[in-house]
Amino acid sequence: MNIAVVFDSAGTLLRMYRVAKKIKTGEYLNDVVSTQLVGKKPYCAILVMQVDSNKLVNCPSDLLISDFIKKFNIDLEVGCSRSNIDKVSGLSAVENDKRATMKDLQDVMVSVKKKCKDIFYMGVGLIIDVDTKSIPYVVCTGGRVYSNSCSVIKTLLEKNIGVYIASGDSMRNLRPLAESVCLPLKSVYEISTPKKKEEIVKNVKQQYDKVIMVGDGINDILAFRAADLSVLSIQQTGKCPPLLCEEADIVIKDISEVIGIVEKIANSRL
Repeated sequence: MNIAVVFDSAGTLLRMYRVAKKIKTGEYLNDVVSTQLVGKKPYCAILVMQVDSNKLVNCPSDLLISDFIKKFNIDLEVGCSRSNIDKVSGLSAVENDKRATMKDLQDVMVSVKKKCKDIFYMGVGLIIDVDTKSIPYVVCTGGRVYSNSCSVIKTLLEKNIGVYIASGDSMRNLRPLAESVCLPLKSVYEISTPKKKEEIVKNVKQQYDKVIMVGDGINDILAFRAADLSVLSIQQTGKCPPLLCEEADIVIKDISEVIGIVEKIANSRL
C-alpha cells in the first residue's frame, strides 16, 4: 500500500516558543498560539515577514514597522486568516498603522531568545486587523527540532513512505528544518494557509492510497478533513482542544507514535 504523511511544522516537528506583544498596552503574551489571536475577530490575519532577523535587530528602534517595510521593500505573506484576507488587504492595514514600531518587534525577539537558548530558527509576524487597518500585535516565534523528529522522518523514508511538510512558515526557516531532517525541498510547502494545506493533502492523495495529516492547530482542520487519517499531536501543549479532538481520528503525545500508526495502516488495521 502506498502511504504518505503530511506534517505541519510548528508544534508538530518543532517545539515552539512564541511571544506576542499587544501594541496598545505593551502587554506581553507568552506561549501564545498565533491562530487564537487571529481568531479573535473575523477580519484578522497573521502576516509573515520575509526578512533576516539581523536586519530587524540593527534598524532604529523608533522606526515605524510600516516605514521599515516600505524602506527595505520587505515581502509579507498571509500565513493564516480567519476570513479570506488577501495580501493586498493585509499590506493596506500595515501601511495605515502609525503605532507599531521596530522596538516592538525587537522586544519580542529578545524575549524569545531568553526562553529558547538552543534556538533553531526565529521568525517574526504581524497580526493585522483589516477593519481598523492596524497592527494590534507583533509576534516572534523561535523553535527547536524535537529530539525524535529526525529519526521519525528517517524511519518513514526507509519504509518508502512519502513524507511532506506543509507549514505556514516561510522557506527561509523551513530550509534548515528540511536539511536537519534530510527531506528534499521539493517535499516542503511554505506559507501554507489552512486552505492551501487542504489542497496539498488533496494533491498528495492523487499519488498515494492513503494520506495521513499530522498537525497540532486549528489551521490544520481543513487538511484533517481532507486526509484519509487525521492525527492531532499534543506534544507541545499536552492539552487536547475540544474542536481539534472532534476532528482528529487519533491523538498522539509524541511524534514517534506516527510510525506505529503507519505500520497499522500498512497492515490494514486502521
